[in-house]
Formats: sequence, structure tokens, C-alpha cells
Amino acid sequence: MRLTKLSHACVRLEKAGRTLVIDPGVFSERDAASGADAILVTHEHPDHFDEGRVRAALDARPGAEIWTLKSVADQIAAAFPGRVHAVGHGDTFTAAGFDVQVHGELHAVIHPDIPRVTNVGYLVDGGRVFHPGDALTVPEAPVETLMLPVMAPWNKISEVIDYVREVAPQRTYDIHDALLTDLARPLYDHQIGTLGGAEHLRLTPGATAEL
Repeated sequence: MRLTKLSHACVRLEKAGRTLVIDPGVFSERDAASGADAILVTHEHPDHFDEGRVRAALDARPGAEIWTLKSVADQIAAAFPGRVHAVGHGDTFTAAGFDVQVHGELHAVIHPDIPRVTNVGYLVDGGRVFHPGDALTVPEAPVETLMLPVMAPWNKISEVIDYVREVAPQRTYDIHDALLTDLARPLYDHQIGTLGGAEHLRLTPGATAEL
């Protein structure tokens, strides 16, 4: 499986000639979802779901499908009948040849006065990759590669470190990092890598890794 890190929270997985894209949002590249055979979206916030990018990708590739929660599915289902699938915690499905399990229900708390939206995480191919979206969800299965949200209005570094410890993956790759300045990156790399208990890795946008 090839992992390509795109900007912010978006990642591309490729296997056997097929492509799965997770969370193409407004901070991601304009073509982040282009060429995808399947798209997964964790929640409705625009840094994870850009409707224009998703519609363009589905228009350009008639066989492409999307799996997401109901709040996102309702926005585009009418335009793409039979290709938009609403999922929730505990669901399983196959997308572009990848086996996917859905974990989690709610976005992390940003502030008590801000209502929490639904958020789901996706465990791909029996734990090869887990993308939690905007929550520190611990899946009920071992994880090899954790896509780690390192900088957000809803988290702090101690929570990120404890999350790595609780999931106990073999390795982590940073996501949700568009708000993290270059000045802060070495500090985050050191503290998460030293204290998390797993190999901590970072890819620049467009870079790939073989899993």
C-alpha cells in the first residue's frame, strides 16, 4: 500500500492500481480528490470536506463512490444516485478494494459552547491505517499506522501524546498540521517522538511512503 500525504488532513492510499482518498478539504490541494476510485470523509467541517472538490472528482470519474456520515451525504446524494453511502460507527464496507471499518461518533470538544458534530474514523485493511478525523478515537483493533492530528483548536500536545500511547501503533504520520508553523515542528516532532512510544514520522505534502 502506498500512502501519499496531501496538505492538512488529506491522505491518498493506493493499492493494486486503485486509489482511496480521505478528507479532501479546503486546505488540501485543488486536485486532492482527482482520480480517486473512492472517497472517505470523516465529518462536515470544510478543512475535511470541500464540496466542490468532491463533486468535481465524482463528475470526472463516473465509477467513483463516496462513503461518509449522513450530514455530508445529504449534501451531495441527490446529484450522484447510488454512489453516496452514509455510514456510522460499527459499519464495515469495501471501497476501491480497501476493507474499511468505521469507528467513532462525535467530533472532539472545541469549546463547551460549540455544538459537537458527528465525526467518524476509518480503519483501513484490518488496521494497516487508521484516520480518526477530528477526534481521538481509539479503535477496537490493533493499528499499524496512525494518522495523527497534531495541531487543532480542539487538542493540545499532551493529549496527542497520550493518544499515541493509548492506540499504541507501530508508527504515526502527522496530519491536521496546516496550522502548525515550521518553528513549532521540531518541538512537536521531539516531544511526540520521545514520549509517544511509537515511531513518529512526518511527510511533506506530496511525499509518499510504502506501508
